[in-house]
Amino acid sequence: MKNLVRHRLEQKEETLSSFASNSKRSKGRVKEEPLCDFRTEYQRDRDRIIHSKAFRRIKHKTQVFIEPVGDHYVTRLTHTLEVAQIARTISRSLNLNEDLTEAMSLGHDIGHTPFGHIGEDELGKLSSCGFRHNKQSLRIVDSIEKDGQGLNLTWEVRHGILNHSKPRGDFFKPEMVDGMTLEAQVLRISDAIAYLNHDLLDAFRAGIIVEKDLPKNVIEVLGTRHSERVNTMISDVVEASWSATGEIDADLPPRIVMSDEIKDAVNSLREYMFQNVYVPEDKGEEGKTARQIINVLFDYFIANGNEILDQYSWVSKSDEQAALDYISGMTDRYAIRTAEKISVGIGKIFMDRML
Repeated sequence: MKNLVRHRLEQKEETLSSFASNSKRSKGRVKEEPLCDFRTEYQRDRDRIIHSKAFRRIKHKTQVFIEPVGDHYVTRLTHTLEVAQIARTISRSLNLNEDLTEAMSLGHDIGHTPFGHIGEDELGKLSSCGFRHNKQSLRIVDSIEKDGQGLNLTWEVRHGILNHSKPRGDFFKPEMVDGMTLEAQVLRISDAIAYLNHDLLDAFRAGIIVEKDLPKNVIEVLGTRHSERVNTMISDVVEASWSATGEIDADLPPRIVMSDEIKDAVNSLREYMFQNVYVPEDKGEEGKTARQIINVLFDYFIANGNEILDQYSWVSKSDEQAALDYISGMTDRYAIRTAEKISVGIGKIFMDRML
């Protein structure tokens, strides 16, 4: 009788858009497992991610501002929750698979380094093979969690996690989403909606920028309040992507997109944030200190691999990979305290705030 619950859930999925991903027709897991009585395959993936160690650690990882003084700045965890909420809203509106979108949203950033993109960029420079947080997120769910066993997630969730990242500039080009499920495309665009809006609020809070200095089309097209901007973007995605519901005839396969007007305003806001928030934060004293900390940690653990936690040493094929896995998995505070033990005074700018 118990598996009737899963069957009922799978039957509900049959009412989704003909373009939606269906858990019953998933490409599966690397290792086959018995089905769950109470959950679909995508629901199981969501739960595995939430209960992972890497997911817990992102509550203490930087979004943009490193160890800010104040209780309301976004962390990597609150960012992740906002992405999941936005992605679920869009998926539900377009009659796509909400469970799949939620699972990949919750897992998309668990491979992020301490100190956000500053830490990611610095590790990429130090590593002989580069470093990208989306690839590390996949490595975590595939090879690091559960003492090297991995979470054995479905192909669709893994694919969405790997492909969520976006380059600077216009990321709405069709070729950038080739081969991606519609749910993965929803994650990709929801990630941008979330971080642009909450990073903007944090920048206002930090006094780095003021609202009147935003590009004219951002204010006129997207709105003057946080809730208005978020709602404008989400509403436009739903309207512009309506063919994904399967309820209208379309000449081309559906994609998750924005209208030209909203897309241009979003691209303007994104470039403005790079020029006035992201790059200045990197070049400031805190960003420079964060890079120094990453360097100290990398040099030390390359030379002293025996001090890397066993869970990373066991799953890594080289000393460098073990160091990358260990350092990228650190929370901001753990990285600061560890570096301070190696090189006293290096993290003073942050240590003073932590006392």
